[in-house]
Amino acid sequence: MTFVIPFPAIDPIIFQVGPLAIRWYSLAYIAGLLVGWRYMLTMARRTPQVISDHDIDDFLVWATLGVVLGGRLGYVLFYQPVYFLENPLAILRVWQGGMSFHGGLLGVLVAGLTYVKLRRIPLLPFADLVVTAAPFGLFLGRITNFINGELWGRSADVPWAIVFPNGGTHPRHPSQLYEAFLEGLVLLIVLGLLHRNEEIRRRHGMLSGIFLLGYSLARGTAELFRQPDVQIGLLAGGTTMGQWLSAPMAALGIILIIRARVQA
Repeated sequence: MTFVIPFPAIDPIIFQVGPLAIRWYSLAYIAGLLVGWRYMLTMARRTPQVISDHDIDDFLVWATLGVVLGGRLGYVLFYQPVYFLENPLAILRVWQGGMSFHGGLLGVLVAGLTYVKLRRIPLLPFADLVVTAAPFGLFLGRITNFINGELWGRSADVPWAIVFPNGGTHPRHPSQLYEAFLEGLVLLIVLGLLHRNEEIRRRHGMLSGIFLLGYSLARGTAELFRQPDVQIGLLAGGTTMGQWLSAPMAALGIILIIRARVQA
């Protein structure tokens, strides 16, 4: 018999008072934004300084709206458009889960473009700051997916396989933890180390490009172990929706890296 690790059944609700419930899902978003905000303040003090602490403080509100609205609408449009078209009120039930990173990225992009235009802040240096902090939210979000027992992996016979409560009787890859490691910890360390280099910081767009390319590679790799969404399944050539959505990110990341390298 294949050895499996018991699923650590953690209540998705931290505590509840009447109808008010505090969930790990919402706490992960709040913590990711707050920790990322403080991290950006630290990174922004390195030369060349392109944005004030006050501007970063104000952007926190814009980033929150971009992540939440973009993440939810991205999930609705990319993964279950038919269901939400038939049940439009379900779009508002964010506490039940269902957020798309790619949608959240687009949401933050729109919010960021609007913000820097209004404040007359240079776009690429500002984006380089934002992406250094983004892995905090990615890490916490994937840990929450694991706690909720959602977005589990494909059937596996590895020693660390887990039988998820809603994933049938087969042991599965804990792909949420793979993603937390690759998209969160690895990207955070790599971008943090690169940001220490002043020459890289002065090549505006370099860190943004590395983040986009790095995330695409991390997500594409993790998708090999993650169970495809049941309503979509596998796409052409055994690929997944997550990989298809990551491909344009990788292309844009390469363009930004090349552009930054040829800067005088």
